[in-house]
Amino acid sequence: MSVHMGKTPPHQNCKKTSRQKTPTFKPSATTQFPECTNCLASSEDGRYLGLGHSQGFSIWCASSLIAVAEWLHETVEITFIQITRMAETTYVLGTIDDMGVARVFAYHNEDIHLLCVLNIMENVNKRSICLMYEMSEGGDYAAASISCNGAVWLEVYSFPSDVWQKELEMALLQEQDSSGDVDLKWSPASMVFKITPSKMPADGPLEDFFAHCLALDTHISSRHQQEEQASNADTGKIKAASERRCTHHFLLPCGRFIGESRAKPQSVGFPVALCVWWSGSQNLLQYLLQKAPKKKSADVEPVPDELWPNANEILCSAVSRSTRYVALGLDNGVVCVWDRQSGSPLSVVSVSAADSAFLRIQFVDNSPLSADDSHSSFTEKVQILVLCKSGAIHTVTTGRETQSCTMQLTDLLRTKHSGDLPTVVTSVQFLQNLLFVLQRNGKMFLLDVINNTPVCLLVPLSTHPIASPCNPVYALNAKQKTLFIKGLHVSAHDLMRSCSVPSPGESQSQLLVFRFGESDVIKQYIISPRQQTPSYVTREETCDLYLQQRALSLDERRKAQKQTWNQLKETEVAVKRRHSRSTTS
Repeated sequence: MSVHMGKTPPHQNCKKTSRQKTPTFKPSATTQFPECTNCLASSEDGRYLGLGHSQGFSIWCASSLIAVAEWLHETVEITFIQITRMAETTYVLGTIDDMGVARVFAYHNEDIHLLCVLNIMENVNKRSICLMYEMSEGGDYAAASISCNGAVWLEVYSFPSDVWQKELEMALLQEQDSSGDVDLKWSPASMVFKITPSKMPADGPLEDFFAHCLALDTHISSRHQQEEQASNADTGKIKAASERRCTHHFLLPCGRFIGESRAKPQSVGFPVALCVWWSGSQNLLQYLLQKAPKKKSADVEPVPDELWPNANEILCSAVSRSTRYVALGLDNGVVCVWDRQSGSPLSVVSVSAADSAFLRIQFVDNSPLSADDSHSSFTEKVQILVLCKSGAIHTVTTGRETQSCTMQLTDLLRTKHSGDLPTVVTSVQFLQNLLFVLQRNGKMFLLDVINNTPVCLLVPLSTHPIASPCNPVYALNAKQKTLFIKGLHVSAHDLMRSCSVPSPGESQSQLLVFRFGESDVIKQYIISPRQQTPSYVTREETCDLYLQQRALSLDERRKAQKQTWNQLKETEVAVKRRHSRSTTS
């Protein structure tokens, strides 16, 4: 495996690339999609694909591309799907349909079972709509953002995965003993807590720092809503103030809280906390999932166990693969990276993005592990990708006791017109320092973020263009090193008749498969998967590592301190000289 260190300056690489033709890679396979496929997801183990479409969803084998099970309903159109493995032979699926109904399914022994509906609509006048829905890896928890009559809140559920597994085994035995279907009642999911935007009055008693930060958030949010309503009144628009949207991330143990020891020892991806921030907020809140509530009622507003304040409004966020680091993109062009283990910022980096606000942020978390990674707690570097609304892309490399650096990927992604704007920019977990980029015009390529050069163009067949590049349906399978993306099958006669791509209704949907392991150009970038065990240590071990790092860096710190004192003395002499000259004149 070759690792590109980027010794050649980026501008020289760009000139070299312009003289050399970028290699191309065509789909390894194509197959017909179900009609009106809206969403696509891959399980973490790479075995199955979940396809959401009109009249239900289906499960496909990722290697053979054959449908193995389906759940059909005439009036249900699935618009979001997620699939994760709950046990060795059991998978749990989360879906949202076009009416905003969130459901939980289980795939067991080639059968699909509807386990529960999260937002059952008992009253038509109070119809709750699921805006966003995410399950933790392994299906132990789920968080759903719910909207109803202008109010938005976050519901966090605990799934009885062990009980469901036993009930699925029992259902299988009953189906084998009986000739027909068996009507079973599954154990319900329990709501852990319900989180709403803070409603603390700005002029109330400020007993502690938490209360002060929450009150400040409430004041800023109210001011934004008043400004928005005033703007609508000035323009004559009749429009309600925008709802406060919620963004959340499940967090794995980091060895900082006592409650983390209550996580399942056999489950590597078992989350212990949830971090949350609301639109218009400056605070990142953390809630422990295993913390026993004093009152069993889920309507009781939970109190955050941790609060990380920021100087400006949060626009976007991301967590590293180990979930130790949380990156926040702020509205003043600043990226703040919080270290959960120490409870303090790892770094605060100013990004030159004055022309446009941040749109999305993510970790380029695909570096291979070295043998001593467990002891590099205080020297580890993190790389972050920032996408702006203007289409500009920045990379940020930072770490503790290291100098941060930023780079804008402009040579290849400079937008000459709207067709060049990227709609997908994401790091590829199994490719070293490569990004997958898809533009509005349907152009796809892999980009080396170190050398700022395209590695390979992903070119679909002329008869299979990418379907809806502005809102593509795709999934990356890390286990199989594969990209699955929705395309359209267009006949040669239609292409000759018109240069424009036909609408989806005029052509058949196709699944395009790019197996990166089959490309000699891409093979050299493929890296071995990371270890599944999260690397975290206890608080005592953290202190020991910190003291070790401080002892090893003593000479360097003394040298830097001496250099700083020398600079101060030189500055003092220069200031005295200027002062004496001014007084003499």
